[in-house]
Amino acid sequence: MNAQVNGDTIFAPATGVGRAAIAVVRVSGPAAGVAIELFTGRGVKPRMAALRKFCDPDSGLVIDEGLVLWFPGPHSFTGEDSVEFQLHGGRAILSAMLAALGRMRGLRPAEPGEFTQRAFANGKMDLTQVEGLADMIDSETERQRRQAVGQFEGQLGARVHEWRAKLLRAQALVAAEIDFGDEEDVPAGLLGQIQAEVGPVLADLEVALRQSGAAEILREGFIVVIAGPPNVGKSSLLNRLAGREVAIVSPQAGTTRDVLEVRLEVNGVPILLVDTAGMRITEDSIEAEGVARAQRRARTADLVLWLDAGEGGEVPPEIAQLSRAPYWHLRTKADLAIEGRETFHDLALSAHTGEGVEALLQKLANYVIEKLPRPESGVLTRQRHVEACQRGAEALRRVSRMPTNGALELVSEDLQIATRALAQVVGAVDVEEVLGEIFSRFCIGK
Repeated sequence: MNAQVNGDTIFAPATGVGRAAIAVVRVSGPAAGVAIELFTGRGVKPRMAALRKFCDPDSGLVIDEGLVLWFPGPHSFTGEDSVEFQLHGGRAILSAMLAALGRMRGLRPAEPGEFTQRAFANGKMDLTQVEGLADMIDSETERQRRQAVGQFEGQLGARVHEWRAKLLRAQALVAAEIDFGDEEDVPAGLLGQIQAEVGPVLADLEVALRQSGAAEILREGFIVVIAGPPNVGKSSLLNRLAGREVAIVSPQAGTTRDVLEVRLEVNGVPILLVDTAGMRITEDSIEAEGVARAQRRARTADLVLWLDAGEGGEVPPEIAQLSRAPYWHLRTKADLAIEGRETFHDLALSAHTGEGVEALLQKLANYVIEKLPRPESGVLTRQRHVEACQRGAEALRRVSRMPTNGALELVSEDLQIATRALAQVVGAVDVEEVLGEIFSRFCIGK
């Protein structure tokens, strides 16, 4: 949907469903000001809260008494005329208000993310800021919030616009040489000048690409897979770390048949703990499927905790080859005296007594923090950012490698490729295919 083309007015609750002290209903579009007069009987001053009775325009009955705020466009979140009705948070009050709005001509309920989509379409924010807003809403830890706030404030967008400005200057130089090469005022050594212009941009892109994996980990969560042979305490460790009974624990080998996931916050770091089936050869078809899923999940891990009760030595080579992620070899059941127990382990612990668990959590937190970028650095947080910047960087590498007598037409084409790729990051061109995915993840009213 294109908010610049669609001239209707939308409305939606901006607060959660259910009994609450306050409910906020947002209205945006050309009929927003009409809604104020129909529901309150008169207008209000812009950006000043006014206490009003809200009456059903059809019946004249009072729905509630509350505050109304009027934001004439373009000085509003969406860039359009906008209203906020602040009511008491009873379900019946909110339902009556929404029903009355729905009966107004030209008004319709908003779709998920449509208010933000209109803000983007009307130039109130770029696409990286939209994604930062979505990440702020979804943030679960302080570090996630800080990274999302930085992106919402435009730190990534500002970096991208700066890179694009330098590339556009380089494009102008190339165009001048191609179009007016016979003129006396075209500078000599143009290709060297262009390469000097794009060199810092390429260096910045390469740094941003190196940081992107850590930024995505912070946004999505650091994946820690708990793996090992059957009956070594994987599910017990998951329950201990989660602080609740998540997995069934039994002395019978092969109890865990599927992948279980738990989200934790450790020192502000989001961690996704994944418990897997014991890895062994089995003729049980269900358990075999669990083993296969465990192996697939290990391949996606950022870290694998390989558990054994002291019976084995190093992580088996066939297991270590499943993932490029580091493996920590943990000795479990440290509270039990097991004859012949091996000593080659990174850490010993007991899920039963808690021995070593705090040490594991601290080691894990320190390890993840080392990999995270500074939240104010304006990093690439999504795969589409990475892919676009990779295309741009590759084009700029070709420009940097071009010999001094190279064809300027090829340089011009590569500069256009890089500029267009960066424009896609901020949503300046060719973003229709990603808009639906991004805005569909917003809640109604945002």
